[in-house]
Amino acid sequence: MGETGVGKVAIVTGGTRGIGAAIVRRLLAEGYAVATCGRTAPDEPIGVDGKTAEFAACDIREPAAVDAWIADLVARHGRIDLVVNNAGGSPQADAATASPRFSERILQLNLLAPLHVSQTAYPHLKAVGGSIVNIASVSGARPSPDTAIYGAAKAGLLSLTTSLAQEWGPEVRVNAIIVGLIETETAEMTYGSQAAQDRIASSLPLGRMGRGSDIAEAVVFLGSPSAAYVSGARLEVHGGGERPLFLEIVKQEAAKA
Repeated sequence: MGETGVGKVAIVTGGTRGIGAAIVRRLLAEGYAVATCGRTAPDEPIGVDGKTAEFAACDIREPAAVDAWIADLVARHGRIDLVVNNAGGSPQADAATASPRFSERILQLNLLAPLHVSQTAYPHLKAVGGSIVNIASVSGARPSPDTAIYGAAKAGLLSLTTSLAQEWGPEVRVNAIIVGLIETETAEMTYGSQAAQDRIASSLPLGRMGRGSDIAEAVVFLGSPSAAYVSGARLEVHGGGERPLFLEIVKQEAAKA
């Protein structure tokens, strides 16, 4: 595709590890100047081939902190071309006993923070015909037991994506990536042992779990001129999707017959 981001500025929230770090590295390789944020700085700057991303300590759940971060960024760079709302996640929690405070914080991180980052960046994106990519999840497109409020927030993010695409077009394109099961440095916490991860990978149509680089490539496409007529889209990057449990039950019972 070539360096489509030369001279452009991208924001990636939560870009210090996992999917976010992969997105940052890919955008740097594409020629973007990249700014990322988090509550704590990474041990080493996130970079590739001698290029590194700027980091700012910023809790994106706090609107005033977001406003200050983006104002400083624009003062130095003069523009914003791409916003990637990547920060998010949730520990498991029983929906029957999760505290109101817990649910509020998960909703803030996964839905309200992307909205506020997008609102704050909007006039700068509008000025250059930029775009927004929201990192959503299969949890927002199917039931999400044990992470119910997270799934609800990601479903809301998908709805927000299509609404903002309608409101902010034609100047700003807004798209979402529905992320599937991804290998990260914390995969064991999410998916269990290596044996469990191997079984999960083999159950997917493409025979493996996703990688941060798979999501990063989708971000580059959605932010590029190649996607000039793509807005309000929900791009599924999930290796073909999870196999319905009932099919496995049918197979197992048939084997017993």
